[in-house]
Amino acid sequence: MDLNELHRDNERVWDVVARSKYARDVDEDVAFIKAGGISLMSHERRLLGDLASWCGRAIHLQCSHGLDALSLWRLGAGEVIGVDMSEEMLALADRKARLLAAPATWVHSNVLDVPAELNATADLVYTGKGAVPWVMDLDRWAAVIERLLKPGGRLFVFEGHPLNWVWEPDATDYKLRPDGGDYFWEEPRANRDFPGSDFTQEMPSASPAPRARERQWTLGEVVTKLADAGLRFERLEEHPEQYWPLFSEIPQVVVERLPHTFSLCMRKAKVD
Repeated sequence: MDLNELHRDNERVWDVVARSKYARDVDEDVAFIKAGGISLMSHERRLLGDLASWCGRAIHLQCSHGLDALSLWRLGAGEVIGVDMSEEMLALADRKARLLAAPATWVHSNVLDVPAELNATADLVYTGKGAVPWVMDLDRWAAVIERLLKPGGRLFVFEGHPLNWVWEPDATDYKLRPDGGDYFWEEPRANRDFPGSDFTQEMPSASPAPRARERQWTLGEVVTKLADAGLRFERLEEHPEQYWPLFSEIPQVVVERLPHTFSLCMRKAKVD
């Protein structure tokens, strides 16, 4: 499939899901942030630390509806810029930021084509929680991150572990998926859990429905492509916690025997 066509289909799916699922959460999310809430998980907060001491600008790639980007602001980032391919998601993020009077800017762009005016402006590039599987060219993605960072700037990725890709989410024990249960699979595959399931429910039956397609990358590919782009490795951790309850039919004690998320910290070299 043509890459541009694939991106357009994915954008349409996320626009529909923004209206059907996330629009109802705006007031709740604003109240949560106003009350001091932060949506980032404990591992993220531990590794990021106090952003006020070092982060003037955080750029959140594939920021969705903005809750995590606004949480970066609450952690101390001077300003946040969210980038996403879905205009509907960004409209929700903008409503939240306005209600919070937060110093936030929202940029409608595919993650592979982030505007050049943001080059070398980020103290922190943050991404993850289901973002990387929607990246279809990892070399271009890594190059975008490198050019957005200031010298000495940090990349932080908190993402679903690539092993999640191989397991059947509806099974009662770990079982390889029949449709692509292969850690080294190299082609996009149709998404059949989220957002694909929600999108199918919302679309009229007579409408020609695009399919959301995702692409998994191995942990080695993610780290290596970023290093090839010039970033310096600092830390990689794997965690049993899920950021999304993907394996709800498997007992929790069994779920936690395997990693389901990872944290990756890398840095752009300073100019001598």
